[in-house]
Amino acid sequence: MQTGVQTDNNESAPTLRRALTLPLLTLYGLGVTIGAGIYVLVGTTAAEAGKYAPVSFLIAAVVVAFTAFSYVELITRFPVSAGEAAFVEAGFRKRWLTVTVGLLVALSGIVSASAIAIGAASYLTGITGLPVPALTIGTVLAMGLLAAWGIAESVMVAAIVTVIEIGGLLLVIFWGFGDASGTALAVSELIPPLQGAHWQGIGAASLLAFFAFVGFEDMANVAEEVKDPVRTFPRAIFLTLIAATLLYLITTSAVIVSVPLDKLAGTAAPLALVFANAPQSVSDAFSVIAVVATVNGILIQMIMASRVFFGLASRGYLPRQLAWVSARTRTPLVATALVAAAIVILTQAFPIEQLAERTSQIVLGIFVLVNLALLRLKLREPMQANNHFSVPIAIPILGVLTSVALLTTALL
Repeated sequence: MQTGVQTDNNESAPTLRRALTLPLLTLYGLGVTIGAGIYVLVGTTAAEAGKYAPVSFLIAAVVVAFTAFSYVELITRFPVSAGEAAFVEAGFRKRWLTVTVGLLVALSGIVSASAIAIGAASYLTGITGLPVPALTIGTVLAMGLLAAWGIAESVMVAAIVTVIEIGGLLLVIFWGFGDASGTALAVSELIPPLQGAHWQGIGAASLLAFFAFVGFEDMANVAEEVKDPVRTFPRAIFLTLIAATLLYLITTSAVIVSVPLDKLAGTAAPLALVFANAPQSVSDAFSVIAVVATVNGILIQMIMASRVFFGLASRGYLPRQLAWVSARTRTPLVATALVAAAIVILTQAFPIEQLAERTSQIVLGIFVLVNLALLRLKLREPMQANNHFSVPIAIPILGVLTSVALLTTALL
């Protein structure tokens, strides 16, 4: 299959290993999606949308869905690292735009991991009593070492953690709905009227909620490490989005009906508030799960960003040192170290809300370009052979429109 990009043909150099199957790839996507969003951003979303926060997550899911279909076709056309950069290169054939998109993708992962790291430290400080800045740095460095260990090993760890963090959300759902005396809100009150000023807050919250879905697109950047990507990717992306959307809607509803909004708004450790009246053992157990869940998001974003740098460097767009793969670990160690250092700096310089919002804006801009790239490919090659997943031409058009609409809400 033609990829539209050049790869390194040096047979003597170590290469990335195809070790990811459908279960591992799906858990990889769920790990970064769930850990990155729901454990950290329910509070800031509720600060904007109030009791209608679950609707913001639903709107974000619809925006993501159109672009997800576009990604599936593009990934199966071009199953390579630096996925979005390869897609834009094939669609626009402009070197400067390819490099720009690749760097934006890596930046989105770095900024996202920085936000998640602050959330992880916020949960962890409740257990240890240590200051958040120190815990943030230690967490990032530990995840950098794990990311450098090996793709199969690090993703296997991430997969196990993902199962744990899903269990944590199920615990929130069970406890939240079972102890819904905090706000005396009924589930029916979470559905907003069709007209009213509340939609402005819902729209603004949707941009933050969108951050919670950042993750499925990261799956494109491990394409060179997936077994049978043409068959595996469509199923993995669809399973990731369906499971994440359902968990988000139910979990957010459970939090809203059990925690007073004035306590929930703005906290970096929102789900812990569900267990305010729980036995100490239950509260402590959830805090441990929350730390593990958020740490998992840091790890997976590190893997993604380092693979983007690797993919760009191996194609000559960035210094070749970033494409160096260790013969022992078969991972890009220089790229991983660069990513870890950048995350440490950002965590010390910016608050979690600003990092989350900037991540959403960067990713939405990337979505617009990726959808336009697919649209150009379809117009240029209408009779493409059926050796990949294919979507109707309306899908990338809707992907552009919905992404631009959500991005515009940030300016209103």
